[in-house]
Amino acid sequence: MPALMFGTIKNKPGETLDYTFHAGSANCRDLLIIGHGVTGNKDRPFVVALADAVSGSGINVCRFSFAGNGESDGAFQDCTISKEVDDLQAVLSVVEEEGYRAIYAGHSMGGAVGVLTAAKDSRIKFLISLAGMVSTEKFYDTEFGEETPDTGCMWEEPDCPLSSAFKNDLKGIHSTAPQASQISVPWLLIHGTTDDVVLIDDSRKAYSLASEPKKLIEIDGANHVFSDGGQQPMIDAVIDWLQVNLAS
Repeated sequence: MPALMFGTIKNKPGETLDYTFHAGSANCRDLLIIGHGVTGNKDRPFVVALADAVSGSGINVCRFSFAGNGESDGAFQDCTISKEVDDLQAVLSVVEEEGYRAIYAGHSMGGAVGVLTAAKDSRIKFLISLAGMVSTEKFYDTEFGEETPDTGCMWEEPDCPLSSAFKNDLKGIHSTAPQASQISVPWLLIHGTTDDVVLIDDSRKAYSLASEPKKLIEIDGANHVFSDGGQQPMIDAVIDWLQVNLAS
């Protein structure tokens, strides 16, 4: 498993993005890019499990950490959805140069990144949202509304300072609903019914706005990170959908 299949990947400001490549079948030219959520990174257990399973099914995978997260360069306080869109486009550029057909799966805020990117960047040929965030302003107000930007932290994590840039970006975007209606590629949405971080209503709204072909899978009892009993149903749903759609 060559961890640096694509050499060094840098974003627009020149920050190096940490990634891991999982090889699929030798003749496969499809590649699933996995982007994580806020305060996450490419090594979250369910991200690694999904990457291992998808590559085991024959499809190449690249999981990466957005700048300022995990082992990627950059400062966490500079992280915004808009900056992460640029990060994803940097990864897409390298994937395209290597001749792969790109699929993107984004978790939580990474799901919002996927919708905003796919609505304007035709290099994403298939889109997957895992507990994807739609109402970005509502998310900010619910989770961090009582914190003071530039002095407080996200969920009392000292390594995750809450910045004005993050606040202003999420409130400025307000919602990815307008972009959801612009998605023209096959789109899979997966959400747990007991998610208390990004409510399942976000995926239901996005699904209602999306064009065909689209599919919404609600996993009964699954939480935001698909832990406990939610992980395998999520993985199975992704692989089943990929096998049907990539073959068509």
